[in-house]
Amino acid sequence: MLLAALLSPAVFAQTSYTWQQVKEKFEAANPTLRAAQLNIDESRAAEITAYLRPNPDVSGSIDQLNPFATTPSPSTGVPVYRPFAYAFPYASLSYLHERGGKRELRRDQAKESTAVAESTYSDQERGLVFNLRSAFVQTLQAKAVLQNAQENLAYWDRELEVNRTRYRAGDLAQVDLDRLELQRVQFESDFENALVNLRTSKIQLLMLLNDRTPIEGFDVAGPFDFTDQLMPLEEFRNIALEARPDLKAAVQNVELAKITHQLAVANGTTDPTFGVDFGRNPPIPVYFGVSITIPLRIFDRNQGEKARTQIDIGRNERLRDANEAQVFNDVDSAYWTLVQNLNLLRPYKTKYLPLATDVRDKTAFSFRNGGASLLDYLDAEKAYRDTELAYLNLIGSYLTAAAQMNMAAGREVVQ
Repeated sequence: MLLAALLSPAVFAQTSYTWQQVKEKFEAANPTLRAAQLNIDESRAAEITAYLRPNPDVSGSIDQLNPFATTPSPSTGVPVYRPFAYAFPYASLSYLHERGGKRELRRDQAKESTAVAESTYSDQERGLVFNLRSAFVQTLQAKAVLQNAQENLAYWDRELEVNRTRYRAGDLAQVDLDRLELQRVQFESDFENALVNLRTSKIQLLMLLNDRTPIEGFDVAGPFDFTDQLMPLEEFRNIALEARPDLKAAVQNVELAKITHQLAVANGTTDPTFGVDFGRNPPIPVYFGVSITIPLRIFDRNQGEKARTQIDIGRNERLRDANEAQVFNDVDSAYWTLVQNLNLLRPYKTKYLPLATDVRDKTAFSFRNGGASLLDYLDAEKAYRDTELAYLNLIGSYLTAAAQMNMAAGREVVQ
C-alpha cells in the first residue's frame, strides 16, 4: 500500500506538450508520415539503377571436335586417340556503346523524380500537419470551454448559497429558490459536455501522434487567444508561391516531362556494339579480330514516344497553371475567413464580454436586493453564458482559420 501511494503521483502525473513539441513528436512517430518518407528512399535507390552502364557480353565456343579421330604417334606410329586435334576454340567480347547521352538523361530523370517525390512528401506532410493543428486547437478550445463551465458552476454555487441564506431569512420564496436550484442542471450539463469534448479531442490528437498514453496522463498547453494584426494579402500570396510544396511539385513535373522528352529523342539514336574475338584455327595457332555492329534505322520506331512526351510537357504546364490558381484561391479564402473572425472578435473582447459581465453582476445585485425579478436575473445569466461561450468558439474558429492559412501558405505565417 505504501509503494502504491508513492507511485500513484508518478503514474497519474500529466505531461503537457506545447505545439512545437506536439509537432516534433508527430513528425517522429506518425506512421502515415513515416511510410511516405520511404517513397523518397525508393526514388533515390532508382537513381543508382538509372545511371548504371551496360554490361559487356562474353561468349565462348569450341568447334570441330571429332570423337572418332586418331592420329599416328610420331615416335611409334601407333594410332593415338586425339578428338581435339582439329578443335577450333573461339572467344569474343562485345560492349554496347550508348549514344545521345541516354545514361545521363536517365540519371537526370531519376533525380528529378526524387525531387518530385520530396515535394509530394512535403505536401502530404502539410495536409497532415493541418489535421494535427486542428486537433491541437480543438483540444485547447475544449480546455477553455471546460474551464469556463467550471467557473460558471462555481459562480452559480456561490449564488445558490447566498439565495439559500435569503430563503432561510424569509427574503426569498420557496418557488424562486427551487427555480434557481433547477438552473444548476444546465451548468452541470455544460460541464459534463465540455469534459467529454476534451477527452474526445485528446483521443484524436493521440491517434495522430500514434501514442498510447492514457488520456489522464496527456495534456497540451498553448495560448488560446487571437492576434489582432494581419499581414497584407499580397504578402501571404508571395509566401505561398515560394513555399507551397504542391506548386513546387507541379513545376518539377514540367521539368521531368522535358527530360523525359529529351530521353525519348535520345532513345531514337543508334547504339553501336563494339566487339573483339580470339580463336585458333589450325594450322593457324591463334588469331584475333574486331567488329562493330550498327543498327540500320530504316524505320523510326520511336516517333510515337517522342510525340507522347511532347504532349505530356503541355499537359504538365496546364496542371502547373491550375495549381497556381488553386494556391491563390486557398490563400484568399483563408485570409478573408481570418478577417471575418477578427471583425467579430474585436467587439466581443472590447465591448460585449465586459457588457455581459456587467449586466449579470448588476442584475444579480439588484435581484438580491429586490430590485429585479428572478426572470431578469436568469436571462442575464443566460446572456452572459452564451456570450462567453460564443467568444471562446470564435477564438477556436480564428485559430482553425489560422491553421488553414498556414496550410495555404505552405509554412507557419500566423501563430
